[in-house]
Amino acid sequence: MWPPRRIVLESLLSVVLATLVAGTEALRDGGAVRIVAVALAAGLLLPLRRVLPGTVLLVAVAASFPFGGFALLVPVASWSGGRRIDGVGRATATFALAYVLDFGLDLSQELPRVSPAVLVIVAMVTLVATIVPGLAGRYWSQRRTLLDTLREYNAQLLRERAMIAGQARMRERQRIAQDMHDSLGHQLALISVHTGALEVDRELTGRQREAVGVLREASVGAMHELREVVGLLRDGTPVPGDGATPPAVASGAPTPPALEAMGEEDAKAPSRGVAGIERLVEASRSAGTAVELRRSGEVRPLAPTAGHAAYRIAQEGLTNAHKHAPGASITIELRYEPDSLVVEVANGPVPETADDGRSVVSGGQGLTGLRERARLVGGMVHVGSTADGGFRLAGVLPYTAPEPGATSSSPGDETATFVDPTGDFRQQLATGSLGEADPVIDGNGSPKELARAMSTQKRSSGTAIGCGVAALLAVLLVAGLLVGAAFLTTELNKAMIDPKEYAAVTVGRSETAVRKQLPDGSAIMTDGLDKGAPPVPEGAKCLSLNSSELGSSWEKEPVFRFCFKDGKLIEKKSFEVTS
Repeated sequence: MWPPRRIVLESLLSVVLATLVAGTEALRDGGAVRIVAVALAAGLLLPLRRVLPGTVLLVAVAASFPFGGFALLVPVASWSGGRRIDGVGRATATFALAYVLDFGLDLSQELPRVSPAVLVIVAMVTLVATIVPGLAGRYWSQRRTLLDTLREYNAQLLRERAMIAGQARMRERQRIAQDMHDSLGHQLALISVHTGALEVDRELTGRQREAVGVLREASVGAMHELREVVGLLRDGTPVPGDGATPPAVASGAPTPPALEAMGEEDAKAPSRGVAGIERLVEASRSAGTAVELRRSGEVRPLAPTAGHAAYRIAQEGLTNAHKHAPGASITIELRYEPDSLVVEVANGPVPETADDGRSVVSGGQGLTGLRERARLVGGMVHVGSTADGGFRLAGVLPYTAPEPGATSSSPGDETATFVDPTGDFRQQLATGSLGEADPVIDGNGSPKELARAMSTQKRSSGTAIGCGVAALLAVLLVAGLLVGAAFLTTELNKAMIDPKEYAAVTVGRSETAVRKQLPDGSAIMTDGLDKGAPPVPEGAKCLSLNSSELGSSWEKEPVFRFCFKDGKLIEKKSFEVTS
């Protein structure tokens, strides 16, 4: 089914050409019935060129002989045939037949006034009307086909490049995960072992033992978070406790009490959602910091990704407060609004007694990461100073889960990934282990679009040859038109006069004076002007010339005739002959 736009354009083109055909038939003095019938036939025949291009071209050429208006359909049918006739051989045969048929019919209308000049003119006109539009249409169609193929191939290359880049990112993430597993995991395990052993030392005071316990819990929590990050870097899922296996256990040595305690803590991994914020507050309080936790509103569940983001906001706020405002009081507020959870961490000004000379290491990436994490779940993060000189970090997190297909960095999200879904090669290739997925190119070494382009190599070569032939024909056509125009001008000067010149000639003047005033009439255009002419006076020789005016009808041609006898002009007549 054609789209509405094509239907409108086809209908408009059919109406315009049918009107022109009807006008042409009216100039040829056709009857009303004939005019309507020919116009209707032309309007109905034109849309068929999209289905039967070769047939419509031959019918239009053949119908232009009895009905001259069909000649207007020939260039349109030729253009359409050049675009839609499949195969070089079939197209060549169709256009050759159309050219021979058109040339033969046009030449038959010139009989018996056939001369080399007439042959050249008829051949050039037939070439322009029948062959040139077909060549132009075929060139345009093949050029568009090649451009479409190149666009498809370029799109395939872009997709492959995105997949290769995604695969490179995945491998780099695996390498980073392995480095973190081998270095940080080992060091954190050693810290846990030594702090656990130190915690049971009887020589420590209660305050020291409490501080060591805080360190041990912090190291265990760091190991849990390291496992989550390593799991996400590897394949988007948390990794079991392989990253925190202490060297003593790996070597088969007896497990010390501190390590057993660490294992129990590992089995009771703290929550990374809103519920884990209270544990963060307890850890900060045990370190000697005044932390207040407030809750307001009706508690509502959050999506896992939003809950994890809330935990990270509270954790980052506490970390920044410990770093940059040691000794200052901290307030964490969880406000359950109607549409979102507001997590706010605010600290007061730095006490004067605090040690401002301590060295604080800051990567400057925490707040940036929080903003990105909140954005991925549809929320936002705000930071700024408070009125009393402190600092405030707040996040707004919606209750609803993010849209399907959105990226997430939650460790519990099975679809979590650090790349966009459109660029994640795992969603475009079959599931399998890394390095064992399907190849990004076909088995023949070429993508589908390239294979298609290679299969049309012969057609492309034919297009190049066709373009060269079309260019050569265009050059010959221009040269022929220039020669034909010069020839036609010369012939017109030899065979045509103006009615004023005819009126200026008077009967009785000498033949020599009159012939000097008039063209010699030795042109092909004067051939056949005696057809249907009045009888020539007895013993006279006549000179017939064409008139520069149009005849009374399409098929009538006005003629001026001058007859001489005994060296004088004895008669001049104006009449019309059938062309």
